[in-house]
Amino acid sequence: MSENSYSAARGDDDGVDVDDVRDLVDIPAIEVITRSIVMLMSAAAEKLGLAEGASDDVIDLDEARKLITALAGIVTAARPDLGIHAAPIRDGLKGLQLAFREASAHPDEPGEGPGEKLTGPVR
Repeated sequence: MSENSYSAARGDDDGVDVDDVRDLVDIPAIEVITRSIVMLMSAAAEKLGLAEGASDDVIDLDEARKLITALAGIVTAARPDLGIHAAPIRDGLKGLQLAFREASAHPDEPGEGPGEKLTGPVR
């Protein structure tokens, strides 16, 4: 990581007091992983138009597919470390996969939807 990107990641360039930003070294890995999962879930829900007050013109299935596939990869890889949160996270992923299928004019074949090569077919 370059010095500039490190500074930006820490908040040095955006007016945030660096003392208020936690260094990545201080954050447990599982917290970084779960925050990433939540961000991917939220972004995918937005792209599927599932956010409160969302209209049909915000739906972007191409972007949602990418986010759900990335989410499936992280969830699959981190499953042993998610502990008691694994089941609700997998349920959330499955819900997004099903919402994607419902939003598609021409749904993918079972096993071909976003992330299904990692999670198995969703029904």
